[in-house]
Amino acid sequence: MSDEVEPGLVRVRLDLSYDGRDFSGWARQPLGRRTVQGEIEDALRTVTRSGVTYDLTVAGRTDAGVHARGQVAHVDLPEEVWAEHREKLLRRLAGRLPHDVRIWRVAEAPSGFNARFSAIWRRYAYRVTDNVGGVDPLLRGHVLWHDWELDVEAMNVASAALLGEHDFAAYCKKREGATTIRTLQELSWVRGDDGIVTATVRADAFCHNMVRSLVGALLHVGDGHRGAEWPGKVLAAAVRDSSVHVVKPHGLTLEEVGYPADELLAARSKEARNMRTLPGSSAGGPGGCC
Repeated sequence: MSDEVEPGLVRVRLDLSYDGRDFSGWARQPLGRRTVQGEIEDALRTVTRSGVTYDLTVAGRTDAGVHARGQVAHVDLPEEVWAEHREKLLRRLAGRLPHDVRIWRVAEAPSGFNARFSAIWRRYAYRVTDNVGGVDPLLRGHVLWHDWELDVEAMNVASAALLGEHDFAAYCKKREGATTIRTLQELSWVRGDDGIVTATVRADAFCHNMVRSLVGALLHVGDGHRGAEWPGKVLAAAVRDSSVHVVKPHGLTLEEVGYPADELLAARSKEARNMRTLPGSSAGGPGGCC
């Protein structure tokens, strides 16, 4: 499968952020539900005075209520549309988009670039506080309140057993035809001076509900309800565990998406489309989001 852009089109990379609280996720949906993709595609159609909608491809589809600081998408525009609007497109989009979604950079993408398949990692942050008084009202839309004191050291011990390439079926909502094999590159917890505990979660890709399920399991370790070995045992079982709680979406933010050097983009895109298996497992296609 090739990522060559069709003749007459230009692939444009968009770097953006949004506050997810009033969106029904990233992906455009029927029945008028408000989505990030829908808002941006509508704005593009308006500012370019086009009679068609130019479809966006995103690095990581986010669920309802999930935020993004470093989201990446691409769109293929007709050459004449790009030539006419490229110099003023960013400013015009700023004037058309709602205030809870911003595009920070618009640029012609290098050859072989695909916002989704060329990515080599996605980094999320989940923020939680165990302050007995609750969450700072100014942060309530981005920080979860956990009503138990958290042991960050125990959470880091438990997290270490989850690193590497595994079948994360126990922590994912299964989707037909999608693999749950992922490589978890980083999972760590830090308590800031303000008392907020932040989980940094980085992987080559994520399957549906993976980050929020991992966080839910590790919060049970942090508050003493489970031992540090429990999340690893759940992982090894490789089946969805009803005792793993999927935490609320508002504490989760997509912070950054990583890409290889330009000359490696096409190869990475081809590699990412390949079905992955572990010894003794079955193949599946690309997964979803978190």
